[in-house]
Amino acid sequence: MHLKDYIDLYTLLKGDLSTRQERRTFGLAHEALTSRPLSLLKAWVDEKMRTRQTEQAGEKVAHLLYHTTLWLTLLAFVTGIFSGIGLLSYNGHAPVNLIYFLALVVLLPLVTMTLALLSMLRAKRARNTLVHLSPAYLMERMALFFTKKEDLLTQVEINPMLLNWIVIQRSQLLALAFSVGLLLALLGVVATRDVAFAWSTTLQIDAAAFHRFLEFVALPWRSWLPTAVPSLELVEQSQYYRLGGTLSKEMIEHAAALGAWWKFLAMATLFYAVLLRALFYLLATWGLKRALKKATLALEGAEELLRDMTEPFITTSSMEKTQRGDVVKKGYGRIQEALKLHYDVIQGWAIPSQQLSLLCEVMEVSAPVCVEVGGNNTLEEDQHIVAQSSGEVLLFVKAWEPPTMDLMDYLEALSRQAESVTVVPVGTEHTEYKPKESDQAVWTDMIAKADLSKVWIT
Repeated sequence: MHLKDYIDLYTLLKGDLSTRQERRTFGLAHEALTSRPLSLLKAWVDEKMRTRQTEQAGEKVAHLLYHTTLWLTLLAFVTGIFSGIGLLSYNGHAPVNLIYFLALVVLLPLVTMTLALLSMLRAKRARNTLVHLSPAYLMERMALFFTKKEDLLTQVEINPMLLNWIVIQRSQLLALAFSVGLLLALLGVVATRDVAFAWSTTLQIDAAAFHRFLEFVALPWRSWLPTAVPSLELVEQSQYYRLGGTLSKEMIEHAAALGAWWKFLAMATLFYAVLLRALFYLLATWGLKRALKKATLALEGAEELLRDMTEPFITTSSMEKTQRGDVVKKGYGRIQEALKLHYDVIQGWAIPSQQLSLLCEVMEVSAPVCVEVGGNNTLEEDQHIVAQSSGEVLLFVKAWEPPTMDLMDYLEALSRQAESVTVVPVGTEHTEYKPKESDQAVWTDMIAKADLSKVWIT
């Protein structure tokens, strides 16, 4: 189930005029999905949408959000690349202060992921300040405003919880794209330039304390990749003081070693900015799926639709079917007062298989084989069905349609093959499948005239 399906379902439920019989018929045709309500609802939406020629609201909104997110993701990626290049710019006179880059790939991701976690915990609230302050929310609103398509989102009422999760997921996606841009910028700069890294801060931090901090940062990989953890000696050699505007003689002597910092910076970027962010993106995607499921089932009319599709359809006609034969017996001796619970074959003359399944449920009968005959079937197809018919056969016919010669010929052929044939005239769904007395009389009279020894009628 996707956002498009949610919006399409919302739109369809607003103007759906389908009857309970039609919904139950659809449910019987998709019995394998009854234990998966979302899949059943999606199948129902797909079935309804096939008959619509114009692009619907769900397709429009999904198309808009996809392209908006795509462009914003590309923008975040490019911004990450240029931010990384700017922070790693080296003019050959002063070393690159790795503190700035470290803050961008370690501190900023940890802070923003903490805020994202708080947003997830408060996603059920309609007015979530953290979500609305998200860069993704602000950027998407600006993009929709400048493209003059913001009014498209007002055409449908999207659950506030679902909207929050959409923003949260897209925020993590944009942050991930930005981080990947930073990592590629670092690798690209290191591969193409001879960069000297150093660290400098006005805080009263000595080399030993800074080294302990770096070892803590490198905790996830220091046991299996020790070369990506700066040594205390490298930290001491890399400390840079800006007084005088010139480099110390010792730093110049160890300039070649200062480039070794790139391994630590690359691993810090990969772990904190990329991998952790990717995990948060997966967590947000999981949360979005859960929110979409809850929001879909909470739509007005969705619960009733599922109930109509999954609950057995019982009418009073099944209780009164034993009284049909008393109306017009007219001396015909093969009147079946009550239907059996089970038959070997059930057939419906010009009755589609889906509707036939509903009839079987209404009449409380079953058979291993339920098939449509007549109607759009060819003569060869009907002959094949007759040849495969054996035992007790139940044949449903439309009571309001008088018997045709084709039907009587088929009935005669079927009676020669089967052990017995029971003809059941049924009414429309508006009469709960109970036939009119006049229609019942026509069918009983016709069956009596045919005088087929194995044919019974209810």
